[in-house]
Amino acid sequence: MPFKHLLIFCTLIWLGVSCKSEKEAPGPSTPGIPSSFGFNSLEVNGAYSGFKYNDVNLKPKIRFTFSAPLNNATIANGIVFRSAAGEAVAFSSTLEKSDSAVVITPSADLDYLTSYSVTASKALKSKAGGMLLSEAKVELVTTLDSADKFPVISDEALLTLVQRQTFKYFWDFAHPVSGLARERNTSGDVVTSGGSGFGIMTIPIAIERKFITHAQGLERMQKIVGFLKNAQTFHGAFPHWLNGATGVAVPFSEKDNGADLVETSFLVQGLLMVRQYFNANTAAETALRADINAIWEAVEWDWFRKSNENVLYWHWSPNFGWDMNHQIRGWNECLITYALAASSPKHAIDKTVYDNGWAGNGTFANGKDYYGITLPLGEPLGGPLFFSHYSFLGLNPTGLTDRFANYFTQNKAHTLVNYNYCKANPQQHYGYSDQCWGLTASDIPNGYNANSPSNDRGVITPTAALSAFPYTPAESMKALKFFYYKLGDKLWGEYGFHDAFSLDQLWFADSYLAIDQGPIVVMIENHRTGLPWKLFMSSPEVKTGLKKLGFSSPAL
Repeated sequence: MPFKHLLIFCTLIWLGVSCKSEKEAPGPSTPGIPSSFGFNSLEVNGAYSGFKYNDVNLKPKIRFTFSAPLNNATIANGIVFRSAAGEAVAFSSTLEKSDSAVVITPSADLDYLTSYSVTASKALKSKAGGMLLSEAKVELVTTLDSADKFPVISDEALLTLVQRQTFKYFWDFAHPVSGLARERNTSGDVVTSGGSGFGIMTIPIAIERKFITHAQGLERMQKIVGFLKNAQTFHGAFPHWLNGATGVAVPFSEKDNGADLVETSFLVQGLLMVRQYFNANTAAETALRADINAIWEAVEWDWFRKSNENVLYWHWSPNFGWDMNHQIRGWNECLITYALAASSPKHAIDKTVYDNGWAGNGTFANGKDYYGITLPLGEPLGGPLFFSHYSFLGLNPTGLTDRFANYFTQNKAHTLVNYNYCKANPQQHYGYSDQCWGLTASDIPNGYNANSPSNDRGVITPTAALSAFPYTPAESMKALKFFYYKLGDKLWGEYGFHDAFSLDQLWFADSYLAIDQGPIVVMIENHRTGLPWKLFMSSPEVKTGLKKLGFSSPAL
């Protein structure tokens, strides 16, 4: 035997480990001292595939095989069966293979979708009194309960239920002073400008769906717009975060304490949609429209070119100026920023800024195939799915084209790449499937991540698949039914679906985020009736701006 192989073999013998195909070599013995023994092999339900098993039935059989016959009296203490919470699991044991193998079976059914460990510890002894050289531990994750958690209702009723429950985040949980959306369910007085824009867009939907009355929706919008008129802005642009009681900017980071042009565009998108909805010739609705126009016209989009460069900049700080130096370039969630900048009645940009800044004169093109799908624009594998949501809450991508892309084709392709990636599951994350899919920015265990096929942490975010309803209705409905019926006991709550989950890590967020909740309500409605698209695209300034940038659309 070559020296290298001999060295490895001897090391394994010293550790008390052997492969199934190797014959156990006897350990050295000293007169009067029992020989130690080693762990040889493992099987769970008759098969071996490592030391972690997912989708395990509730009464598994775990078989440890050792290099020496076991002392049966030491099994009760030598085998440790526990849940991830540390609770002991009662089990029965059976010796096999001349007592050198022990089969462990839980006395009662394990719980669904729960993590357990079974350890052969050093308290296990051989019949000769020998000590186990090293522990052997196997981790088990039990299967998902396939029973429906809620009564089955029609698909249309389910869509309405999801919209109604998710809308409550913006209605019941709105900041009491400003009426704006809190950043997340633990944010206190911190409200979000972009997330509030998404929440504002849910109000006409809620009126039409009869979740609230027209009068209630108008009253809430009067409160919101009245607050925004007096909130702190920077060259007309809003900060990312505001104090919902005072209207003063709350720093998003040290240098991000001033204008955020992208978040402002999400807010203005919502305001323009609502302006088009409240179109009655009454004093209240006329005043609301005038106030929205004043906010909209005050945004100095062209000033954010920074010395008249042919690109827009994301941030400006009263303390740090342009230090963040973040140019807004595609492809990502920011098409709406350029669309509104071109549409501004008083501070518009011209087409050159769009072509050179946003589009990089076509350098954001992709054109490659992923899972048999050609992706026109953007990064490899498409990036997080919010790229195809945020700008298109109001912008209708149906038939929307310019010289760079057909935007419905772009968004559908992006979504299908994400769906097929989850279905193929190249990283083998437990739970991913054609029913359990959707990667986008969200909370993750102990943090936050822009989840995507190229930045995959094993976390599924419901808004990803649900806000894709206009592009992939069949695939999104399949995901919705899985989230609600199969995971509803863990995922469904006071304001709809919690932000994210990982079956792979048995983690379910307890959070709700405005920027994730809003698109669910709006994009489901775009799928059902197209109301948000119809309202926003009816804005005369938007029509003018899109035409100026070279877009064509049935809505223009």
